[in-house]
Amino acid sequence: MRDAAAMRTTTLGDSGLRVSRLGLGLAALGRPGYINLGHAGDLNRDYHVGAMRRHADAVLDDAWALGVRYFDAARSYGCAEEFLGGWLATRAVDPHTVTVGSKWGYVYTAEWRVDAVQHEVKHHSLANLERQIVESRDRLGGQLDLYQIHSATLDSGVLGDGAILERLDRLRREGVAIGLSLSGARQAETLRDAMRVRIDGTALFSVVQATWNLLERSVEAALREAHDAGMGVIVKEALANGRLTARNQAPTFAARRGALAQVAERLSCSLDAVALAAVLAQPWVDVVLSGAATVEQLRSNARALAVQWDDAASDALASLREEPDEYWATRSALPWN
Repeated sequence: MRDAAAMRTTTLGDSGLRVSRLGLGLAALGRPGYINLGHAGDLNRDYHVGAMRRHADAVLDDAWALGVRYFDAARSYGCAEEFLGGWLATRAVDPHTVTVGSKWGYVYTAEWRVDAVQHEVKHHSLANLERQIVESRDRLGGQLDLYQIHSATLDSGVLGDGAILERLDRLRREGVAIGLSLSGARQAETLRDAMRVRIDGTALFSVVQATWNLLERSVEAALREAHDAGMGVIVKEALANGRLTARNQAPTFAARRGALAQVAERLSCSLDAVALAAVLAQPWVDVVLSGAATVEQLRSNARALAVQWDDAASDALASLREEPDEYWATRSALPWN
């Protein structure tokens, strides 16, 4: 899998953007604190900005060698945009060979502390959009192919804010694809609301990024509808923040972990590769994000592309499913580390 040609690329829905089936999300690479299991160990507890930049560069270099051509950041991911923009510049990456996405709507408030009381705050306001689009473009060196509302929800009211929607439409007409990421137990409702948003008869959103994994599948029907309507589909948190990896030693998960391990043994791969392969097997998925924080994790994740997913695997892992409210409550309780 070291040959970049080994990773197939595809078009992200009708957006016209070209992406690799496996993308790299920088949530765990751009800031010292995150909720992934074992995140502190991944960074060797070295949170100096220079050390973290070098660490991110190493993972980005390996991702490129593996054939990753979609990279996903956000304003609230600490220095993720700055790290990514710097890497694109120093490696002299041709802008036509890579697709860069970022997100607006959350403000990073941790001030580079792992023990911060609050790590990010949602601000779905026009003023914040205006400020953050400038910041994103600046830190990414001007390359911004996809800009997404970060964790759009029905409660935030962002999908009904005419001024914000019109500003996003101006970005769309400037050549930036517009998308939204989803979060929470009502992902499906939010997505269907977004699909109805039109400006002068034209759909505003061409891409959706949602959580779908072996534990949380409630948005599946809506994602299939979005795909059929021409939207690009990006799946995030395919490993459930580490809960679908060997790091999850919770006694309450033991039986489900055993089922996952049995499938992994039969398919000759790791637990994380099984979980990612399950996503890649869905015909409505364009890109699945690796949230890898180390080169070793990324290489293990990438092996999912070679897994021969089958009906037996689907049947064996059907019991892993959780109710949406249960899943999101568990996620909310994960400690920043």
